[in-house]
Amino acid sequence: IVIQDLEYLCEGLEGRSSNPVAVLFDTLLHPNADIGYDYPSVLQWKLEQQHYIPHVVLGKGLPGGAWHAMEESMLTISLDNWMELPGLDFKDWASGKRRIIKTSRATAEEIAFYYKHYVKVMGLQKNFMANTYVTSVSRLFRIKDKDDHNLKTEKDKSSRELSTSSESEQTGLPPSVWEVRGYQRVEEKSHVPFCFFAENVVLATGTHDSPIRLAAEGEDLPFVFHSISNLEVVINKRKQSQKIDPVLIVGAGLTAADAIVCAYNKHIPIIHVFRRRIDDPSLIFKQLSKKLYPEYHKVYHMMYKQSYATASSIYPDYTSFPEHCVLSFSPDMRCVLQSVSGIKRVYKISMALILIGAHPNLSFFKDQGQGIGRKPNQPISCKNNSVDIDPYTYECVKESNLFAMGPLVGDNFVRFLKGGALSITKCLAKKQKKKGQLIVEKGGGNGVA
Repeated sequence: IVIQDLEYLCEGLEGRSSNPVAVLFDTLLHPNADIGYDYPSVLQWKLEQQHYIPHVVLGKGLPGGAWHAMEESMLTISLDNWMELPGLDFKDWASGKRRIIKTSRATAEEIAFYYKHYVKVMGLQKNFMANTYVTSVSRLFRIKDKDDHNLKTEKDKSSRELSTSSESEQTGLPPSVWEVRGYQRVEEKSHVPFCFFAENVVLATGTHDSPIRLAAEGEDLPFVFHSISNLEVVINKRKQSQKIDPVLIVGAGLTAADAIVCAYNKHIPIIHVFRRRIDDPSLIFKQLSKKLYPEYHKVYHMMYKQSYATASSIYPDYTSFPEHCVLSFSPDMRCVLQSVSGIKRVYKISMALILIGAHPNLSFFKDQGQGIGRKPNQPISCKNNSVDIDPYTYECVKESNLFAMGPLVGDNFVRFLKGGALSITKCLAKKQKKKGQLIVEKGGGNGVA
């Protein structure tokens, strides 16, 4: 499939991704999945070592990324087989590990260990560097020094003459490379710096690194958090005390719903604040199947039946505040809520979880990556300003040899981000073939970071 004309194969296909190759690859991996069928993939996988592309994967944690930080019992949105990667059937892998299969969805713990195991079983350990933090990604240009005629590398390309394409061909080196700098956390207090030079860089950061903030007074107080993983703090408090103040959960998306499910199951009282009306048709719960996602429909039922304005006692540990916002937090662990009509209410809480979305962290890139989005000079956002890419190579329109995939280009589900990997692989293989460098020996230099 890597040598096929992907643009031709994509003609006429429609699906739930705006990226055509993502739809194509998903169609081949999961035929007719959107109409409820569980047909096997029509692809067969074969390792051909001669087509190896040198690469290194830099990640903050273990292979599996953010899945390791999620609450272990939380269920995936997607069906379990949609979470699998090519060449390792998820259900076969999980069959010997699950005690009882009650659902066609997987837990976050299962997915985290599946991805970690995938790297091992595919023999990719040498390509992964865990616990790494990238601090800078910048382009270096090869230039010709007028004095000694040697080729040197400089970030400032304006003061000297750029090497020509013919010179690059003679030296076997590209006219520019990416310099990737950062450090690896080896032990708790030990950081080892690293620097890679790569002709190509793939951005696959996801969107969980920079949570969106309320910009409310007191949001930096120590009991205010922006990640569902911090819910463990109040769960531990609940274990130590029979009575606990409510946890404030802000947001009306699936992450906020996951936090509500977790807290409610632990008998922790909840104050749930969100800006939308309870009958807003754009609420995500209205778009999900009741059969597949009963827990999310239960949350929606709680939001509807157990609001501050009703006297219902169906869910005594939960109260919803639709069309409300948080004005402030105070050091005595109180929060001030305000309704759309201006009425203010003050509540004592045990902690606050602000779960209203997140942006990717591209602080290592020039101008936080604003120059590579569809909307110039605006922050990258998976919803409103994804990275501007060629739809068939995933190469950035505004930066050659820079690629992006996953939520950065609007593919928020594992099911579709695999198409990005296919497009990028095809593009890199084509480049290597053109140079006659399909096999790179002795660590030679046209890798991918």
